[in-house]
Amino acid sequence: MAILNKIRQRSLILILVIALALFAFVIQGVIDNPNAFSNSQGVVASVNGTDIEVNDFQQKVKNYQDRAGGRISSTQAMNAIYNQELRKIILDDEYEALGLSVEKDEMRDLLKNSFQSYPEFQDANGNFDVNRLNAFISNLKDISPDSAPLTSGGQSFNVNYDIWTNNEQSIASNALQQSYYNMIKAGVSTTIGEAKDEYIADAKNVDIRFVQIPYTTIADSLVEVTKSDIKAYMKDHEDKYKADASREVVYVEFKEEASKEDEDAIKSELLKLKSDRAEYNESSGNTDTIPGFDTVRDVEAFVNSNSDIKYNDAFLRAAQVPGVAKDSLMKLEVGDYYGPYKDGEYFKLSKMIAKEQMPDTVKVRHILIPYAGGQRADALVTKTPEEAKATADSILAQIKDGTKFLDLLDLSSDKVSNEKDGEIEFAYNAGMAPEFKEFSFENKEGDIDVVGTSFGYHVIEILEQKSFNNAYKIATIARKIEPSDQTLQDIFNKMSKFEIAAKDADFTELAKEQGLTVKPITFKELDENIPGLGSQRQVVRWAFEETTDEGDFKNFPISGFGFIVAKLVEKNEEGLMSVEDASVTALPEIKKAKKAEMIRSKIKATSIDEIAKNQGQSPKTAAALTMKNTTLAGAGVEPKVIGAAFGLEQGKTSKPIDGEKGVYIIEVTKITEATELDNYTSIMNRLNTTKRGAVQGKVYQALEKAADIEDNRAKTVY
Repeated sequence: MAILNKIRQRSLILILVIALALFAFVIQGVIDNPNAFSNSQGVVASVNGTDIEVNDFQQKVKNYQDRAGGRISSTQAMNAIYNQELRKIILDDEYEALGLSVEKDEMRDLLKNSFQSYPEFQDANGNFDVNRLNAFISNLKDISPDSAPLTSGGQSFNVNYDIWTNNEQSIASNALQQSYYNMIKAGVSTTIGEAKDEYIADAKNVDIRFVQIPYTTIADSLVEVTKSDIKAYMKDHEDKYKADASREVVYVEFKEEASKEDEDAIKSELLKLKSDRAEYNESSGNTDTIPGFDTVRDVEAFVNSNSDIKYNDAFLRAAQVPGVAKDSLMKLEVGDYYGPYKDGEYFKLSKMIAKEQMPDTVKVRHILIPYAGGQRADALVTKTPEEAKATADSILAQIKDGTKFLDLLDLSSDKVSNEKDGEIEFAYNAGMAPEFKEFSFENKEGDIDVVGTSFGYHVIEILEQKSFNNAYKIATIARKIEPSDQTLQDIFNKMSKFEIAAKDADFTELAKEQGLTVKPITFKELDENIPGLGSQRQVVRWAFEETTDEGDFKNFPISGFGFIVAKLVEKNEEGLMSVEDASVTALPEIKKAKKAEMIRSKIKATSIDEIAKNQGQSPKTAAALTMKNTTLAGAGVEPKVIGAAFGLEQGKTSKPIDGEKGVYIIEVTKITEATELDNYTSIMNRLNTTKRGAVQGKVYQALEKAADIEDNRAKTVY
């Protein structure tokens, strides 16, 4: 009790101590994570003050991926939704500023244009009925979240109220966007002056004489370029050398691959399956003999219970026999084996079950009874699969009782073949329903039966079979080549030992000692792919974490592959790229400028002929140059030279011009002026069409560039 009293007396002190401890804990968290209390944790991006919330964003990404059916990665889906949301916010701001909106009457017209072909919204005469549309929407709202069917183009699908309202919003948004761009296009026009300039650029031409002193006349070794030169060039061309934040990483791979011992074990297991084996039966207390591949009667069940690939009971033509062992398999006698042999990711053991002469082409006739929901069944088909089967069986019975096949063709829904007495002739490699093909090729002329396919039930009669060749029925047991548990453990141990050793050794040298290849890669913050390994956002995120320093390394499990150990080599923050990276494109341009300066300093004469003679070059001529064609005959693309030619008077000689391939001096020998046109309307119309066609893309690019965008994708959802 005395102790409890003391605790009670000091309760205020204890509360303060606990509070201080909690405060210190929280503050430490803020230090470790400066964004701990930031709203950006729940905001993917902020665009002109409008937030893209994480939860809503992720739901849209999920819906987008679901619609794509797994054909795109999560990062691709995120980028698509981000761009979609960005565009919506930016354009919505424009619509609001201009007072653009879709009014009720306009929305009604938009819905009519979008849905007037849907039978659910048509009256008895096939005309659009707005009352039916309103009733449908009202019903969707009442039964939400349940859905109702709609039909378009003969295809039926279900929609619920959320899907409908989203679709309405999309229609309205598209209409607003079209109105917005139409307004801008209406303000874009071409003046007569612009049309004249366009005409003159094509019609006016000049002839020149020129001398070119190529940059190649000065050896690269005579031109010194320093780092300060490159930095100065980068500063003068900042837009060209701006770089996003990036991380340079190197990595080594540890693939989870089967060893030779694993492969030998798989081949040994396949060979053991050939022989019968004794197995103790706990129920009877006896030792049973389990048939092997040599003696088993139910081949299909045996293969399916022992193989990673299901049994194929079909006869194969020569072209269908697996290419990796084709010649050996086709030479087998019935009962003989080939293998184990390697085929892609599998080891296989194959046994010839049967050989027969089979046709490559057949002619059949058929009557098709479709059922509702069957492939290509139209809206008038109401039979269930069971009813369609019963109808087909009844037709077969009538034919067997003596009714002529042709007299029953009117019952068939295959109107195309009906025009040819129900007959179809096709080769084995034709794209027919598999059940239809199997019956037609694996039975005999004169056979008739009911066959079910995805189209319905067919009454098929085989009329003729031609071009008989060998066909093979081959039973194959396949085992996927996978590493054993021991091999997986060995690979993991090797990776772990490398990671431990890398703490005290040079990463590259250590990899070389262990026979590993060091692979470099550079990431931007929103990248995801590593060549050969696919999407690896985990590696990118690690490389950009504030706690990851240059020289740090870490192992990453790679699904379906194994492991990599990655090392962060260099952090490059947003700004101008490094001098080393910039030098790839900057160096040639700087050398060109320095060579031009050296060439100009050697030019003392003033006439084309004297300069050519002094520089060891020959004068050249070029005729009918126009401002629209920047190619100089005998020299290549030289826009500066062509431009200078149109700035000179006839008979005048230019100063040295620094071109793309060398330094030029030109003399204008003839100017042919353009003949004035009476009317420039056609040129104005052409330019208007070109300008207006480019407006949509350019306007949005300008709006996006001007927008205030805070992009938090890398910190929130990526």
